[in-house]
Amino acid sequence: MSRASVRTRRARHRRRSAALIAAVVLAVVVIAAVAGIFSFAVLRPDPSSVSTPASPSPSSSVAPTPTASPTPSPVTSAVTAPAPEPPVLPAAQGCDGATTVMSVWAHPDDDIIFANPTISDAIDAGDCVRTVFVTAGDAGKGMRYVEARELGILRAYNDMRGTQGLWDTTDLTLTSGAHVRRLTPTGDPRVSVIFLRLPDGNITGAGFADTGFATLGHLFDGGIPALSPVSGGAHVSRDQLLATVRELSTGFAPGRVLTHIPRGSAFAPGDHPDHSVVGSVVREALASDPAVSPGIRYFVGYPSADLPRNLDGAVLDAKVDTYRIYTQQDEVIRCADRAACLGTRKFGEWLRRSYPKTEAELQLR
Repeated sequence: MSRASVRTRRARHRRRSAALIAAVVLAVVVIAAVAGIFSFAVLRPDPSSVSTPASPSPSSSVAPTPTASPTPSPVTSAVTAPAPEPPVLPAAQGCDGATTVMSVWAHPDDDIIFANPTISDAIDAGDCVRTVFVTAGDAGKGMRYVEARELGILRAYNDMRGTQGLWDTTDLTLTSGAHVRRLTPTGDPRVSVIFLRLPDGNITGAGFADTGFATLGHLFDGGIPALSPVSGGAHVSRDQLLATVRELSTGFAPGRVLTHIPRGSAFAPGDHPDHSVVGSVVREALASDPAVSPGIRYFVGYPSADLPRNLDGAVLDAKVDTYRIYTQQDEVIRCADRAACLGTRKFGEWLRRSYPKTEAELQLR
């Protein structure tokens, strides 16, 4: 056999071997694939046979596992704290009447001379009347005269009330620091009278030796730092006096305020200096208060004698009788009857008149 024939035979043998090997490999691959498919079909789980955890029915005896709920966030609501109650003022007095009339005067008797019949009419109407006297009206005569005048005023108010009776006394220290004495008829809280008892300034405005020539005018103008009541007690500065009037007004809540003509008015010249200062104190303390200022009335004092008479008949008779009852305790101006009272120099003319003025009518200069 030639060498070429041997090489040809060997090549054909190698080709047959390679083909056989490839066929075997292909057969193995096919068999593996078929086996995998069969295994998947046989071993795949039946969906109907897989048990899914069932939710318990409402009638189930098995308690459901609690589900955690999210914790609610705290809700912040704006809670308005209640407004604090205003402090109760020492001199506060409520009123069961239709309204309250607060009157502020320099001396005991100024009210019944210049402001009647306004005050007596208010009492007759069932209003509450709160009267304040700033000075003691002592005229440099001491406490005996002061107490006599105060008794006369209480009896005059009994006459206007139409009832005789005793008065209850209360000594008060206001939040302003001022000490005052308040008297109220027993069983009739509609009426009260308050005394500050500061020194009388004299008709000259120069004061009296008995009280060291200290006056309201000096206090108001800054000439002295404070005034001491004639009965003793705490000194009162200008600011305290204004604060006292405001505090009393707050405690009374007046619908009307009656007082003297203030300084600077066309009706002030010729009046008692104490009258003008008290009118100015009330005006400075209260005229800016919108709840009070419309009801303030300023009464013409001594200069009213130059104005026409505007009271007569039963109104004048009642006014004079109230004044007469007061004078039985005042040794300076005592009068025995109507004729004697109306015949008293100057006082008789003042009694025949009463002239209240509004702020707009003051004719301030």
